[in-house]
Amino acid sequence: MKIKLRDFYPNYKLDEVIEVSDEIHNALLKWKRNDANYLRRLYRNKAYYSLDRDDGLERMAIYKSQSPHEIIAERIAKHQLYAAIANLPGKQAKRLYAYFFLDMNMNEIADVDNVSHQTVSESINRGLIALRKELKNLL
Repeated sequence: MKIKLRDFYPNYKLDEVIEVSDEIHNALLKWKRNDANYLRRLYRNKAYYSLDRDDGLERMAIYKSQSPHEIIAERIAKHQLYAAIANLPGKQAKRLYAYFFLDMNMNEIADVDNVSHQTVSESINRGLIALRKELKNLL
């Protein structure tokens, strides 16, 4: 079957016709129909907005809530992680916390500590290795 690329790829600039197999043609047509059906349902139901606001209503409707056992297991894992970080030397713990929890990049940490980027990188890598060993001992 022959298809026009602009019919299926709106950003495609050339009006080029290519030969494709029947399977690909049927898949492209099915995709185009599903897209048109979605837009039609969107228009008919006036669903131009999302329910996902600050309260997370849509997220709660989509995602399965955790059981009490899962919540407790997650809290224990977090507690073990924080305890393992607390057992690291002060600078490593501070740099790991800044990098992973405060979302600071290595250059920002280096500027705050007045050290080079490589020093921070090596410190974080050594801290991760020590954390890995510490957490393996806990398990």
